[in-house]
Amino acid sequence: MPLLNKTTSAASRATPPDLIRLRVVLTVFFALDGFIFAGWVVRIPAIKEQTGASASDLGLALLGVSAGAVITMMLTGRLCRRFGSHPVTVVCGVLLSLSVALPPLTHSATALGAVLLLFGASYGGINVAFNSAAVDLVAALGRPIMPSFHAAFSLGGMIGAGLGGLIAGSLSPTRHLLGLTVIGLLVTAFAGRALLRLEPPAPPRGDPREDSAAQRLTPKTRGLVIVFGLIALCTAYGEGALADWGALHLEQDLNTHPGVAAAGYSCFALAMTLGRATGTALLERLGQTRTLVAGGVTAAAGMLLGALAPSAWAALLGFAVTGIGLANLFPIAVERAGALAGSSGVAIASTLGYGGMLLGPPAIGFMADWFTLPTALTSVALLAGVAAAIGFTTRRVVT
Repeated sequence: MPLLNKTTSAASRATPPDLIRLRVVLTVFFALDGFIFAGWVVRIPAIKEQTGASASDLGLALLGVSAGAVITMMLTGRLCRRFGSHPVTVVCGVLLSLSVALPPLTHSATALGAVLLLFGASYGGINVAFNSAAVDLVAALGRPIMPSFHAAFSLGGMIGAGLGGLIAGSLSPTRHLLGLTVIGLLVTAFAGRALLRLEPPAPPRGDPREDSAAQRLTPKTRGLVIVFGLIALCTAYGEGALADWGALHLEQDLNTHPGVAAAGYSCFALAMTLGRATGTALLERLGQTRTLVAGGVTAAAGMLLGALAPSAWAALLGFAVTGIGLANLFPIAVERAGALAGSSGVAIASTLGYGGMLLGPPAIGFMADWFTLPTALTSVALLAGVAAAIGFTTRRVVT
């Protein structure tokens, strides 16, 4: 049964203290993930210059993140079923913190791609693990709070990008990313200890995940999970594109200062944070279908402005509108997949979704070489429109 169709009495019951603590700890991990990822992406222009890579070479190197993440995501789903999502989240948090320090140590596109393979594996693993834990908590609480976790990711990304923009001109990428490693390990040590002490909430009575046999995907369930995964793919493509190419577009095509260019992703992340912070209220008011369709259309319009605007400030406005539009699409897709099939559903939808986030940037790199970077970025608007169309055609499945 869709979470949004549950009775309001279920949502209004007193929340057990352990569930409150679990929500706080998971929120910290989501924020840390966004902070580390954004810290990496704002230094991509400097690392591109350091390695002497062309746009297509950089795109191929970034493919290492994609490959590592996609390979690891399905494996992480199995690990979560065997060992639990909480221990897997902590282990992946440590690996993510360590691997972010590696890119500035490289001096060729090939070496960069190799270390990004490790970074991508850690990034993909932690996203499946903490999304699986969040889906269990959403089911236990009986409210559509998934956007709040992704708001924390966006907030972490905004802070990480903003900090990166401030220090881009005064601190080398090596020192910056090593600092992220130290912060990541400290946060994981404290939050991870708390997470390991908390038991995952049991599925509510009647939830299909109560029975482990129910998690064996039927063809119909697998098809629905893949559909939600396609929505995640279309929308996450835009996140990856703006993360990896937004700063370069502002700096290269619109001749902005590196600090202003770094602010492009920060504007996008701030808009997503605000959109996701209000996501629970929006879902309760509009339902999933209208949220999906309106978000996709808004993102498409915003990205056309962001890609084709003749001035930096108009492009920044376009990035912000895109962030508002995309804000709740990915959380809805992952939550529904997880509600249908537990960690297996999260793994499938996340593989497709983060595959779009991580495979999109290399594709844009090739399109930028073939055409121009602004033209390549319009593909984000196209896929946002596709997500809206899928959301509309699946209106009988979601509410």
